[in-house]
Amino acid sequence: MEKLRFTELGLSDEILKAVDKMGFEEASPIQTAVIPTILAGRDVVGQSSTGSGKTAAFAIPAIECVDPKLRAVQVLILCPTRELAVQVAEETGKLALFKRGVAGVPIYGGQSYERQFRALAAGVQIVIGTPGRVMDHMEKGTLKLNQLKLVILDETDRMLDMGFRDDIEHILKSVPPTRQLLFFSATIPRLIQDLISRYSKDPAWIKIDSVAQNAPQVEQTYFEVDRRSKIEALTRLIDVHDFRYGIIFCSTKIMVDDLDEHLHARGYLTDRLHGDISQAQRDRVMDKFRRRGFEFLVATDVAARGLDVDDLEVVINFDLPNDAEDYTHRIGRTGRAGRKGQACTFVSGQEIYKLQSMVRWARLDIRRGKIPSLDEVDEARTNVFFEKIRHTLEAKQFKPHDRMIDRLLDEGHASTDICSALIHLLQGVGAAKAAAKSAPKPVPAKAAFGETPAPRPAKPAPAWVKPAAAPAPRATPAPAAAADPAPEEAGGDDDAPPRKSKYERPARTGREPGMATVFLNVGRKHLVTPADIVGKIAGVTRLPATAVGAIDIHQRHTLADVAEAEAAFIVQKLAGIKLKGVALEPTLTTPGAAGET
Repeated sequence: MEKLRFTELGLSDEILKAVDKMGFEEASPIQTAVIPTILAGRDVVGQSSTGSGKTAAFAIPAIECVDPKLRAVQVLILCPTRELAVQVAEETGKLALFKRGVAGVPIYGGQSYERQFRALAAGVQIVIGTPGRVMDHMEKGTLKLNQLKLVILDETDRMLDMGFRDDIEHILKSVPPTRQLLFFSATIPRLIQDLISRYSKDPAWIKIDSVAQNAPQVEQTYFEVDRRSKIEALTRLIDVHDFRYGIIFCSTKIMVDDLDEHLHARGYLTDRLHGDISQAQRDRVMDKFRRRGFEFLVATDVAARGLDVDDLEVVINFDLPNDAEDYTHRIGRTGRAGRKGQACTFVSGQEIYKLQSMVRWARLDIRRGKIPSLDEVDEARTNVFFEKIRHTLEAKQFKPHDRMIDRLLDEGHASTDICSALIHLLQGVGAAKAAAKSAPKPVPAKAAFGETPAPRPAKPAPAWVKPAAAPAPRATPAPAAAADPAPEEAGGDDDAPPRKSKYERPARTGREPGMATVFLNVGRKHLVTPADIVGKIAGVTRLPATAVGAIDIHQRHTLADVAEAEAAFIVQKLAGIKLKGVALEPTLTTPGAAGET
């Protein structure tokens, strides 16, 4: 459909000034089609996808129809969730910025009634709310709709899915019969058609193809991954593509909490959002996310609609959504306003057939991808580090250290050796985070990708554990005498037993030279993996990877070899830190006990 400039839509100077301030010139297809129709006074049924600009499509004519001199509710906008109500209220406020005397208020559950009472009593003209809270105010007599001119149902399909049909019908029966009625929805199922036929008058049906809106701007990829290996696959994708800002969607609140904890342990900056989080905390999380206070928001579908976040690099479907509409709403968070975006989806087992059905229904342009290998991850990190050094050199964003360099040259060191030593030290500083982000598991094959070790018989906590000595001053870690390097892929000597991880060994035959053993009060019972232990040590102490050796996980405890010079420091830092919800009580073990030498 041909798009028009906002100046061609017959809008007031105040609205055009607000639109210009927001940085928009050309209206989207849904805005081009809907705005003149609403201004003409017709009822409208608008079908379009998330991210198509439909909020402005109904908010602009809603503001235009308000009489600033009449201090009564003239526009009612119903939304399925409080997040969407807040977003619509914020955008409406921006569009009404230069309309003197026009005011609005969002009303939703979880917010103080008193604040809403005061706003309604002050005579706001636009109310944006969830059906339940709107019903409450109608019953209390604090929301009067006798002067209502326009009723807008946003995300109508989602409101019906959430069980708001009776509330919606009660509200529609209570408003003046002369009101104008607008329906906006991604899909128009039979229930919505029934509402339209009963309450709307000769509506104009306007449909914008969802594929045309989303697909060209979003590069969509799916990965077949074993369920147990999703976290490993996720971190590899993030590291290879160097993603810094995105949303990761999970299907359950428990999965959100678990993934958020795992990513934190591996050194990523994340926060979470789901239905059990208080409204005040949600507001803080979203405000921080918009300011890029952390890298990834881990969320359920409660956040799939209504999030007003710009410049997302990626949306990752850690769990496959329920249907094609939810998928479209999720990936609609990226690739907005003409920008390019990426969407990655993990599928496991029989989910591939479900994805194929979604592809046929929504005509998705999604290709199959391959999880990067550890070599590719290391190469990507090296390239990022190289680009940072080159940018710093070209921009001359560094302080000269000629005197120190001259001293090293005078001592006979080659310039290339000096640079190599500096890069080694710099990578050592960042190695703790890199080690935390890299799960140390090899990937022998897709079916066993990220396979966890087979359980060993439970063993009671040893009696030879003694309290740690007073922390010693921090020292430089012992030279690399840690674990053997892990092979990238399965292969090599067929007679050699497979090693699950370079940090893990099947039986404890003695600690490595230069290492001390730390006892931790978590084990397989707490679903702890070697990556969790390494990530927690690296994240809390900021020590390089060489500070961690072999890890032996038992049913209720774990024995971890660490650099002897740093052992007391590690024990001190880990004390009281939670891992898998358990407060750690680390202690140094006695040499020679339990088969150690």
